[in-house]
Amino acid sequence: MSDTPVAEKSAAEKPAHFLQNIIKADLSAGQTGAIVTRFPPEPNGYLHIGHAKSICLNFGLAKEFGGQCNLRFDDTNPEKESEEYVQAIKRDVTWLGFEWAGDIRFTSDYFDQLYAWALELIKAGKAYVCDLSPDQAREHRGTLKEPGKNSPFRDRSVEENLALFEKMRSGELAEGSCSLRAKIDMAAPNINLRDPIIYRIKHVAHHHTGDKWCIYPSYDFAHGQSDAIEGVTHSICTLEFEDHRPLYEWFVENLSVPATPKQYEFARLNLNYTVTSKRKLLQLVTEGHVDGWDDPRMPTISGMRRRGYTPASLRNFCERIGVTRSDSVVDVGMLEFCVRDDLDKNAPRAMCVLRPLKVTLTNYDAGKVETVTAPGHPNRADLAERELSFSNTIFIDVEDFREEANKKYKRLVIGKRVRLRNAYVIEADECVKDEAGNIVEVKARVIEDTIGKDPADGVKPKGVIHWVSDHNHIDCDVRLYDRLFQDENPGAGGSDFLQGINPANLEVLTGCKAEPSLASAVAETPYQFEREGYFCLDATYTEASGKPVFNRTIGLRDSWAKISNQ
Repeated sequence: MSDTPVAEKSAAEKPAHFLQNIIKADLSAGQTGAIVTRFPPEPNGYLHIGHAKSICLNFGLAKEFGGQCNLRFDDTNPEKESEEYVQAIKRDVTWLGFEWAGDIRFTSDYFDQLYAWALELIKAGKAYVCDLSPDQAREHRGTLKEPGKNSPFRDRSVEENLALFEKMRSGELAEGSCSLRAKIDMAAPNINLRDPIIYRIKHVAHHHTGDKWCIYPSYDFAHGQSDAIEGVTHSICTLEFEDHRPLYEWFVENLSVPATPKQYEFARLNLNYTVTSKRKLLQLVTEGHVDGWDDPRMPTISGMRRRGYTPASLRNFCERIGVTRSDSVVDVGMLEFCVRDDLDKNAPRAMCVLRPLKVTLTNYDAGKVETVTAPGHPNRADLAERELSFSNTIFIDVEDFREEANKKYKRLVIGKRVRLRNAYVIEADECVKDEAGNIVEVKARVIEDTIGKDPADGVKPKGVIHWVSDHNHIDCDVRLYDRLFQDENPGAGGSDFLQGINPANLEVLTGCKAEPSLASAVAETPYQFEREGYFCLDATYTEASGKPVFNRTIGLRDSWAKISNQ
């Protein structure tokens, strides 16, 4: 497979987005030397398509300006994090085609330094231990229209706060009994500055540090300082973190940090017919609506990889949608176009009959087997030809035969001719039915000497259909995946997003017949099943598991456009 994004313009042809312009200006003014960005996921779930945009942006900017991009796991909440998520995220970043600078980083690697900085705030009279319960703290916080109220514990002495914080650290205090809060301003218009919590007690083991800590820093406290430790020059976040920026800046200004990173925000990726909330994705998994985070119906990078999406198609999609500060909803059809466009240009061809109907060629010797060749790709000479066996019994798709049909039907009809792709022209004579009246076999004749040319008698075939020989094929199952949601905006207006699930999101076909070249198919490598769509061998398949299973990546054309216009 080609790993080069399709329809890619050179850097000189692309209009620069606002982040590129900021970095260019900073470099020109000498405000920064080497560019350092970072991709900082929380290891509390698998990455989704929205993260792909952030990955492409952060790693792409670092590469464009000759800098580096760090991969850092912001692992401050051990209750929801796991090593499984860490490993999945590493695989996703690598699969997308990016390399992080140096070793993988963890916010938990900085816990000792963050603890020291918390002590620094206490000693400066800028942090205190608060005994308010979570509910009481919310009541004291105020609203967007009303200022908050000072905690009754806000004026504890430095000595008392140091002693209590040490008890928190040593595990002497119960979980939830108190927290460490920054002393800023309970009347601040920005609620994030109203004495935010910077440390909580959690008697929980951490996936990276084990049982070393029973207090953990808040994400807001750890995030900016971790950037400072790593010397990040451009801390790029999505717009929901814009209101948190003043808090990050307050911490940096009031602590002896080694650097002062600047944060910039861009609009996150919103796709219609899709949910990207980690909470909702986790619900889909835990309630069994899908078969895991890597289910091919999921908008996770792992799910899309297992479905047959390519790294190039995702990178091209992220390039096409651009980088702005304006929230908008992108049509999922654009993503599907990028996938289909890349696969059309690069996916090897093969034939697979999804709903087999037996065809007996009555004038072709039963013991005769002929080899015909087919191109690996119509426009790619580097993809080798395939060899196909031709025999007197073949399979075609049940939809490709009718006893009678009008002139618009371009497939096999009794008394009419059709070409078998890359092989002979045949003519149907009769069909065999079972007791229920179902067609179980078609009897037809080969029109001699028609491989690669029209019949000598001038009677041209109606159309071209795909086929597989009974002599040499593989049996397989096929999963026809479709969009997981039929609602354009699942959960709109506060409704249950699960009500928008598409009931036809998966159809499993058994007993399919595929050409022998697919016996060597590599998991997650897409193929075009001619006339059917794009498919790939499922990643969970092993020879010991039985018949191979192929997942439908996407159809040859956008069927949803027709549905939405009806």
